Amino acid sequence: MDAERLRAIPVFASLPEETLKEVAVFASESSVAAGTRIVNEGDYAHELMAIEEGTADVIRGEERIATLGPGDFFGEIGVVEKSLRTASVVATSPMRLVVLTRWELKRAGSDALERIRATIQERRPAAG
Repeated sequence: MDAERLRAIPVFASLPEETLKEVAVFASESSVAAGTRIVNEGDYAHELMAIEEGTADVIRGEERIATLGPGDFFGEIGVVEKSLRTASVVATSPMRLVVLTRWELKRAGSDALERIRATIQERRPAAG
C-alpha cells in the first residue's frame, strides 16, 4: 500500500516517514458492501481497520453509539489490549478499509503502536 494513502488517516498522519513506510508494507485493503457486518461485539479482535471511503455505524447491544467515516478507525482496543470487541460495526455505505493485524502492527514498530495506544487513552472518558 502507498504510504501517502495512510498519511490521510489521522492515526497514522503523525508517524515518522520511515515508520509510515513500514506500516504501509503490512497494510492490506478490503472492500465491503453496504449492510455488511464488519465486526461483531464480543468476538476476538485481531485486526485494526481504518476507513478510507464510506460510512459505518458502531453498535453496542442494540444501540447505535457512533457513526464513522473516512479517517476514522476501529478495532484498536482489541488489537492493542488483546481483548474482545467492545461493539459491532456495520457498513452503511460501500466502504474501502485499510486493515492491519496485531502481528503486522507489532512488526511495523513501536511508533505505530504507541500512537494507537495514545488514541485509545484520548477516547476513554476521564475517571471522575
